[in-house]
Amino acid sequence: MKIERIVCDLNGHTLVLRSAEKEDAQMLLPYLKRVCGETRFLLREADECGDMTLEQEESFIVSHMEDEKACLLLAELDGEYAGNASFHAAGASRRNAHRADLGIALYQAYTGMGIGRKLFSTLLDIVKQSGFESA
Repeated sequence: MKIERIVCDLNGHTLVLRSAEKEDAQMLLPYLKRVCGETRFLLREADECGDMTLEQEESFIVSHMEDEKACLLLAELDGEYAGNASFHAAGASRRNAHRADLGIALYQAYTGMGIGRKLFSTLLDIVKQSGFESA
């Protein structure tokens, strides 16, 4: 799903949260490997991320834009890409239809600034508006 751009002040900095666009694919390609290499608090090691092609990344973005039960939000602080958060349906079965899987990661340089908190609270609001009961 695509959301309206959100612009807010974050301790004197401009934070923009926006839906990912197909044109962001090239920028996002190295992102996952880098953030997984910067911290032990994510689900994968950097070498477990694989090498997505540009076409695969574009397809991933488009799938999140077109699905009303999915969203990929990018966070930019003062015009610089800081990280992202996303959600999608936890499964296709009726027993899982009320659940969403969430993910969030920031470049290490942008942690501790409140960006993750704002991303997460915004994503949770969107999840609830999408009809999910549990995330």
